[in-house]
Amino acid sequence: MRKWVILCICLCFIPLTSISAEENVVLAENAKSAIMIEASTGTVLFEKNAHEKLAPASMTKMMSMLLIVESIDKGVIQWDEMVTASENASKMGGSQILLETNEQMSVRDLFKGIAVASGNDAVVAMAEKIAGTEANFVSMMNARAKELGLKNTNFKNPHGLETANHYSSAYDMGMIAKELVKHEEIFQYTSIYEDYLRKGTDRELWLVNTNKLVRFYPGVDGLKTGYTKEALYCLTATARKNGMRVITVVMGEPDSKIRQKETTEMLDYAFAQYETETLLSQKSELGNVEIEKGKSKYITVIPSEEITLLHKKSEPKKNATYELHMGDIKAPIKKGDIVGSLDVIEDSKVIRKISVTVKEEVKKANFLELYLRYLKDILSGDIAF
Repeated sequence: MRKWVILCICLCFIPLTSISAEENVVLAENAKSAIMIEASTGTVLFEKNAHEKLAPASMTKMMSMLLIVESIDKGVIQWDEMVTASENASKMGGSQILLETNEQMSVRDLFKGIAVASGNDAVVAMAEKIAGTEANFVSMMNARAKELGLKNTNFKNPHGLETANHYSSAYDMGMIAKELVKHEEIFQYTSIYEDYLRKGTDRELWLVNTNKLVRFYPGVDGLKTGYTKEALYCLTATARKNGMRVITVVMGEPDSKIRQKETTEMLDYAFAQYETETLLSQKSELGNVEIEKGKSKYITVIPSEEITLLHKKSEPKKNATYELHMGDIKAPIKKGDIVGSLDVIEDSKVIRKISVTVKEEVKKANFLELYLRYLKDILSGDIAF
């Protein structure tokens, strides 16, 4: 079988410019710390004491939600799987969905209870379902934080109730949110303003989202509020307009109205000043590459995520290129497997690296299939002697 290697193929030119956070912008004046990022690139548009260690309150649940959806993606749990609430979960204080010991509820409804009502009992039930114990789940949370390169985060529980040595930062919360919003199914829940659990039963529960921007700011579809006496009022919000997704974090706000007002001002600023262009979507086909010993001879490669480019509306755009780097691909291979990389280049410098995956699964061919393909290649002249 011939080997196919593609190296440094220049594919196109598209406008791009580097962005840096403006130091003279006055936003989030009352917050202890804050940050605003563009989600697809991770570019910081504004920051204030963004690396200060503070209590994150229920914004902690963003990491819990991330581990839940990642567990679903891996097949560890299913959305419609039933979860039995333990006594430990049902006795959780603070905000809750009133789980009773041994009550069964689907992963879907528990996730809704976490995303909308910030249910401490719901998140503990899910933590125990995934990791066996709450403590094991917290270890998973901290391990995932390290994988994301977060240096100012330490979790002691999955819900955010006050406890010693439980802290994070606006920057770290923003990076967790950036990872979470890659899973678009979460917006089915984080965008809900009001809904019900146990609908039509004598224990029907009305849920109302504490993130009022979901209802009152066009484009906001998440993400998580938080409040304790130590943390004060916190909010990680995200909104999408004209193809651009922005994430904002404020921590230590004096009250919920100021929290909402200053988040709104941050979003207004971002959408007024910046815009994005899509370089490649997750469905963009980068080409067909030969695969060794596969039932199919060629496989289509695609980006592992959408690639967008950010620039200020008031500044001139720069030219950029992207290049594809591939090595040999051998069957079997599954959809989502990483098979190469793509560089986004500006002024001869690589500014971003994106992994490349495959569009479909290809199983390994048996000996007879490979032999027949070999004969076909000889007859067609693809193989010369």
